[in-house]
Amino acid sequence: MTTFRDPATLTPAEARALFRAGTERPTEGWARGYAQANLIAVPHDWADDVLLFCARNPRACPVLDVSPPGDPGSRLAPGADLRTDLPRYRVWHHGVLTGEVGDATGLWRSDMVAFSIGCTYSFEAPLVAGGVPLRNLTQGRGVAMTDRPCTPAGRLHGPLVVTMRPAPAELLDHAVRITSASPSLPGAPLHVGDPAALGIADLARPDFGDAVDLEPGDVPVFWACGVTPQAAVMASRPPFAITHAPGYMFLTDQRETGVTWI
Repeated sequence: MTTFRDPATLTPAEARALFRAGTERPTEGWARGYAQANLIAVPHDWADDVLLFCARNPRACPVLDVSPPGDPGSRLAPGADLRTDLPRYRVWHHGVLTGEVGDATGLWRSDMVAFSIGCTYSFEAPLVAGGVPLRNLTQGRGVAMTDRPCTPAGRLHGPLVVTMRPAPAELLDHAVRITSASPSLPGAPLHVGDPAALGIADLARPDFGDAVDLEPGDVPVFWACGVTPQAAVMASRPPFAITHAPGYMFLTDQRETGVTWI
């Protein structure tokens, strides 16, 4: 990658231009202060199912924008192109991952409806500003994710994906207050403490991403995660779908404190 300034200081438009030009990097920590979004695009005849699934599972799937059929634009970033402006995409056929690409232009169909869904990366800047350390960043790893059952809707069903970030016990209440102030991104933790209560057998073996090590005095904290629709695609097997690759998000022009559900 060409040398650029700290990715955290880039504007979302600058970051999207890099991704459009071929840069493939996880977006955690990029364009600090701006909301990031998960992406799922499905054929029009599956769009109502996705919308209902999101409505029934709003903590994991806060919908920030929905595109008209075939339109790759986004109201969250005028001038952006959802086919090119994410660093990496996943392609699904009948629930099977058939590839990852850096440009989805040639795969985008005229009937595709794209959903932009709120992401927990968007409250990392307030956590850092509030003095809460992010082990996933200091350890140079992705966010650890696992799952539990969620509410089915229409033809969609599957597990609820959760993301775990350790927090020092003495800062736990502070972390909860900070993330609770961002109800659309996606708000307060679902669970704090024993992972077995979520049916998680081993934090060292997440279903997505990388394991994050807890340091002495840390408590595991779990938030609902926008990778949930990908788990639903795997379980429900729609004929075709395009999603972001986990950790490779859409950088919006919306400030973390100002973005809202549609």
